[in-house]
Amino acid sequence: MTGLRLAKLPDRTPVKLAVSISPDLHSALSEYAALYAETYGREEPVAELVPAMLSAFLDSDREFAKRRRAPPAGS
Repeated sequence: MTGLRLAKLPDRTPVKLAVSISPDLHSALSEYAALYAETYGREEPVAELVPAMLSAFLDSDREFAKRRRAPPAGS
């Protein structure tokens, strides 16, 4: 154990993930990106917004958070 207050940083290596989405979802994401630009005065590509959207979704899912905090089965 070291005397450092800062814990070892987690792995921050990005992971590339390719997905196929429906044309309707692509259209909705493009509309969201346009609204984002209108709201914040800064254009961001959909590919940059999606990871933040997924994180926000997962962070807001109470059941998912509860399951992640629970000890693994058999522990």
